[in-house]
Amino acid sequence: MFCFQCEQTAGGKACTKVGVCGKSDGTAKLQDELTGALITAARKGESVPDALLLEGLFATLTNVNFDDDAIRALIKRVNQPSYDLYKLRDADEDIRSLKSLILFGTRGVAAYAWHCVALGYDVSEICAYIRKALAAIGDDALGQNELLPLVMECGKVNFTVLELLDKANTETYGTPAPTKVTQTIEHGAFIVVSGHDLHDLKLLLEQTEGKGVNVYTHGEMLPAHAYPELAKYPHLKGNFGTAWQNQQTEFANVPAAFLFTTNCLMPPKESYADRVFTTAAVGYPGLVHIGADKDFAPVISKALELGGYFEPRTIAGINGGGSVTTGFGHGAVLSNAGAIVDAVKSGAIKHFFLVGGCDGARPGRNYFTEFVKQTPKDTIILTLACGKYRFNDLDLGEIGGLPRILDMGQCNDAYSAIKVALALAEAFDCGVNELPLTLILSWYEQKAVSILLTLLYLGIKNIRLGPTLPAFVSPNILNFLVENFGVTPTTTAEEDVKAILM
Repeated sequence: MFCFQCEQTAGGKACTKVGVCGKSDGTAKLQDELTGALITAARKGESVPDALLLEGLFATLTNVNFDDDAIRALIKRVNQPSYDLYKLRDADEDIRSLKSLILFGTRGVAAYAWHCVALGYDVSEICAYIRKALAAIGDDALGQNELLPLVMECGKVNFTVLELLDKANTETYGTPAPTKVTQTIEHGAFIVVSGHDLHDLKLLLEQTEGKGVNVYTHGEMLPAHAYPELAKYPHLKGNFGTAWQNQQTEFANVPAAFLFTTNCLMPPKESYADRVFTTAAVGYPGLVHIGADKDFAPVISKALELGGYFEPRTIAGINGGGSVTTGFGHGAVLSNAGAIVDAVKSGAIKHFFLVGGCDGARPGRNYFTEFVKQTPKDTIILTLACGKYRFNDLDLGEIGGLPRILDMGQCNDAYSAIKVALALAEAFDCGVNELPLTLILSWYEQKAVSILLTLLYLGIKNIRLGPTLPAFVSPNILNFLVENFGVTPTTTAEEDVKAILM
């Protein structure tokens, strides 16, 4: 086993015996074999269907699929010899670094494309890049001059797929609107839905309608409450708990069913494993998996059997808040663009901070909470992805009627933040890097890698990245990112806020 694709990799170098995420050595090898089979298919020009290509890559993301049998079935469907990924490990460290950026970024692209396909949108051009990228990873003759453009192209393609996903979500579910979401769980049977897949949530809401089962979101599903076509269901009640890495504590002995639609699944504890279900690319041995027919009857039956709480119960946020607000996508923010521009010109808003990304359990992630707490009262916090759970229940007041913390949605909604930044740059007739805007990003897994590459492709500079830098980035490649884009590691909240606002 040799895995260094996530931020929490062992010792900041690589997991070599068992994954910090919980995957075994055997599962890691099967995921490598699956990836290698897809690389071989791409090199040979074999026609692996787009759906299988995306599912195969999605299954290898961190905290998605731990089910060896499910991975073996995917390998069998690809039906190709496996390129040996250990060639990557043994390669020149800069080549390994660039190919890792391409591979991990491409896995992120595949995850976003998966959601587009679920809503019936064409991703053939995106899959064409994925095949080209995989073929390049398996080409031992390529050097830095050939690989670096592919890294940047990954960022470009990810921008395209994020834009398409934004279109797919808004055309299907409507434009998100600012919405206050309770974290109080009502009495009675309920299901908690985690992950990112809004399509699965919609199907579950349809199937639970009128059956006496309430539905609550968890983790990255929180922004679902802001979409009109999902919010119209009265039994979509609120949000349960906080970020994904707290599930083993927050789910313990809860009398409800849990459905995982995408990452981030942690190995279930005995105290709640009997009530966890998976679907789509997610898998874990021993859990009931809901197949392509999307018949959620077993989930509903389990929720009714367990019965829920006898009286309301609040699952407070990290800072003690009993409710959170979401729904500040680009539609909502840009509808206030005139007021925002005027507030900047008048000095009411001095700076914007985009503080977002993936959360995790590694010590040091309280940095993001402390950073937000230390931002001055004349600044706005834009946030997205599960990193927001570190601070989204804080009351930081308002500026001109807008909350100082604006939750823009899932990591899938990164396009919203980019669109707002580009629109503000246009309004002020300047480049994005000239705006009073600083990006403070937390990363954990491969979708965060693809978003970072998108920001670099767009030429956005001076990004602060934490809590640690990727283990797969070599000193030379890191130096390239520092010199050309000003990417720097986070230090302390106090020092970084002071340095940014100097």
